[in-house]
Amino acid sequence: MDNFFELKKVSILRGDRKILDDINLDISSGENVAVIGPNGSGKSTFIKLITGKIYPSYTGNDTVCRLFGHRRWNIHDLRSMLGIVTNELQYDFHTEITGVEAVMSGFFSSVGISNNHTVTKEMTKKAGDMIDFLDVSSIRDKKLETMSSGEARRFLIARALVNSPKVLVLDEPSNSLDISSSLKLHNTMRKISYSGTKIILVTHLVSDIIPEMNRFVFFKGGKIFADGKRSEVFTCDKLSSLFDMKVKLAENSGLCQITAV
Repeated sequence: MDNFFELKKVSILRGDRKILDDINLDISSGENVAVIGPNGSGKSTFIKLITGKIYPSYTGNDTVCRLFGHRRWNIHDLRSMLGIVTNELQYDFHTEITGVEAVMSGFFSSVGISNNHTVTKEMTKKAGDMIDFLDVSSIRDKKLETMSSGEARRFLIARALVNSPKVLVLDEPSNSLDISSSLKLHNTMRKISYSGTKIILVTHLVSDIIPEMNRFVFFKGGKIFADGKRSEVFTCDKLSSLFDMKVKLAENSGLCQITAV
């Protein structure tokens, strides 16, 4: 199976400090993967690395950093392969653009639509299909800045999906969402996984995990702390060690929760 990305002996430095330290990791384009770690564990840097925004600090012969088999990518060329939704992206869209305009901008990797963009009938139809798919058609003409965080998040996910990417990367997707919006997001992620698009979920919240996640990668202190199948890694003992506190894991009707013991 083709690899989404391949990392070998990859480190990222900030000054003299290693943010990521000697990372070795292969993830195939056929896996749904949960990347979990406490704040400051290197998750945000990891996202920038796997989405082609930064490159390894060391480039020796034994260092490998490939995305879909390539060492270097033009970010715009990646949009048909990789969808990305981050909290920073949502901040960028705090402008007077509507939900449908935000989704359409995914075709151009822009914030909104400008006069030099040529919008085709096919683009308009695909954007409408994604808006319907994520159940936000009733507010498609509402401005993003007046939406709730959950509503805006779903439009940005639709934006990431308009190019039919193989993989969707979600960074802390439930950040700033209330319980109702978090549950809707949970269902949205499951719906996307059913459609065939694979998900890389990066989070520090166990409640973000959906049943379709079949591989778990734990980050701690800039290193990979654990990596394996759900039954091997997503356990009370491993989570307790990851977060440096004894926790209990409960799963009910596809929802996960940890509590301190």
